[in-house]
Parts: sequence; C-alpha cells; structure tokens
Amino acid sequence: MKKFINFSSWLFAFAITGALIFTGCKKESSTVTTSTDSSDDVTATMEATSADIESSNTFDDVFNITASMNTSQVGEDLGVGVNVSGLFNLGGREDSAARCFTISVVPAIPHVFPKTVTIDFGPGCLCRDGKYRKGKIVTIYTAPMVIPGSKVSSTFVGYNVDSFAIEGTHITENTSTSNMQGWKVTVIDAKITNSNNSKWKKWNSIRQVTQSEGNGTPGFPLDDVYKITGAATGSNSAGHQWTSVITDALIKKFTCQWIVKGSVRIDRDGMQALLDYGNGNCDNQATITINGTTHPITLQ
Repeated sequence: MKKFINFSSWLFAFAITGALIFTGCKKESSTVTTSTDSSDDVTATMEATSADIESSNTFDDVFNITASMNTSQVGEDLGVGVNVSGLFNLGGREDSAARCFTISVVPAIPHVFPKTVTIDFGPGCLCRDGKYRKGKIVTIYTAPMVIPGSKVSSTFVGYNVDSFAIEGTHITENTSTSNMQGWKVTVIDAKITNSNNSKWKKWNSIRQVTQSEGNGTPGFPLDDVYKITGAATGSNSAGHQWTSVITDALIKKFTCQWIVKGSVRIDRDGMQALLDYGNGNCDNQATITINGTTHPITLQ
C-alpha cells in the first residue's frame, strides 16, 4: 500500500527558493551582479553562469504551478494540497471568473489517472504574481504528487512568460522513502528565447532534492533543511556551451530565502568557474572564482 507523506513544509521552502531569486523575464538581465571585467572569456563565463541559474529558476516556476493544482483549482488534490504558486491567492480560493486563465481537467473524474491538466493563458494576460503569460502548460499526472513513485510531466504550447518563449519538458518524480522526503526533477530539451532580440539559451538538467533535517517533525517546518545535488548542460545563441555540476550539495533551510551553502562548478568552452554560496549564513551573497580570481556577487 502506498504511503502518503506531508509535503507542505518542504514545498513551501522549495517554492520560496525559486520565487525569490527568479529575476523574471521582463528583460535579458543577469541573475548575478559583479564588477566589470575586460576579459571576453570571463564575461562569457559569467553569462553562462547567469544563464544556468535563470534556466533553473524558470522551471522552478513550472514546478510551483503544477504543485498548486489542489482541490480549490481542479476539484481534487493533484499537487500538494496547498498553494505554492503566485498564480493564486494565499488561500488558493478565489472567484475563477477573476482569473485571466482557464484550467481544464481530463478526465474530470476524481481519482482516475492518468489525468491531464491544461492551464490556458490565451493570447496573454497579466497574472497575480506580476508576470505576463500566454499560451498553455499541459501537465500529465500519473497520480497525486504526494504519492511516492508518482510522476508529473509538463510540456508547453506557445507558452511565454513576459518576453520569453519557453519550450521543453519538465518532469517531477516523487522519490520519497518511509523516512525521507525527496524529488527527482528533470528538465529535457529546454529552450528559452527572448522575443525582443531572438537570443536563446538551451538547457538540460537532473536534480535530486532530499530533506536532510526535520523529517521527524512533519508538522513543524522551521527545522527543515534540504539538500540539492545534480548537474546540467547548456548552450546559448552566442555560440557558447557549458556544463554545471553541484560539487558540494546546495543547502536550503526553510527559515532562509537563500541557498546558504554549497558550490557549483561551471565548465564553459574549456574555462572553469566555481560558484560558492557561502558557509551557511543566511544572505544573498556568493562568490564566483574564474582563473584564480574571486568575484563577489549578489543574488537577485
């Protein structure tokens, strides 16, 4: 018999991570800020690092939306039973007529799976979270997200967030055990294109998120700590390619909006960089080291 696990506290923490460092798609901007460097190679490596973070944040938003498909939205808890997306009000209950999008469910029969949920933003509308979206997110649930072994797969039909067109496949798999909560998050053949200048970035990623502390107190999120591992590959319209590998697990505390510890190695066209999130302090400061030179950066 499959076991249900309370994911509410974990999901709020994971959702907060994506929401607060997401720069939005209103302009082609870097997720990190640093002093000017005259080296073209260093600049390109900085851009690759920024693109890697921005790609991750774009698909964190997709995760948050699919995880928010609960009884208030679709008539049953397909997600986690709580709202973790900025698309809906905090309570998750609101007049559907006030929304600028529609949600359809097939089959519209409770507890029958697989189930396809389509969120249709039409030709474009300004959403509650301040982002302008158009097109569709189409998601297939093999079972409710809280069930170990369940998979949630999302694809996109003409989907745009602000000035960016989003393509690819986003898959979330519940990898929890009896004493540990976890998710495997996979992004396949993603492409994010800026409609203002046609610049693009492509991205593939596999990450594993596990709860390392607080598993024994599911109703008390303040002691929850999460560990993130994994790797990604990317390329952009400037002709650069890179890989990113989490070399020291990223640590996310429920009580802090930032990743507090861990490091990511970026390899771009033979040049290597190390993104270091710090020693555990809760702040938006990090460093990136390229060619032996360390640059302080501010996460936005």
